[in-house]
Amino acid sequence: MKSDSGTYALILRSDGEAEVSVGHWGVLRVQPGYYVYVGSAFGPGGVKARVLRHCRETAAIHWHIDYLRNVTAPLGAWCSYATRDLEHRWAKALATQPNVTAVHGFGCSDCACGSHLFRSRTKSGIDRYFRAAVVRIERWQFHPDRG
Repeated sequence: MKSDSGTYALILRSDGEAEVSVGHWGVLRVQPGYYVYVGSAFGPGGVKARVLRHCRETAAIHWHIDYLRNVTAPLGAWCSYATRDLEHRWAKALATQPNVTAVHGFGCSDCACGSHLFRSRTKSGIDRYFRAAVVRIERWQFHPDRG
């Protein structure tokens, strides 16, 4: 994973059920399965800094994803270092994938997307989408002992 600016899709896993109060957004009922959160990082440190921040257990609460991160395990991320922001394109495309459910209004308070968080019972549908993407996307896997 690079420190360049770009777009990322953080992949998380939930092994159980939980209810998480997400600031002003409301209560998120977390179910077992896989969650993908789409974001962009065009500031200092780029994609690497942002994704690693999301993977830390003690991250201060700043974004909607920080609340979910407290009850899920990071698996990795799909990243693109394209010079344009692909966040909204990815979110809209994921919303149309079979066996993928959008979590309405999550992570998109500053845009017109329906959601930036998606859930799937299996990881294969998410992976299939990113493998078929038109732009070059890099896959990164999280390892707790080395980040």
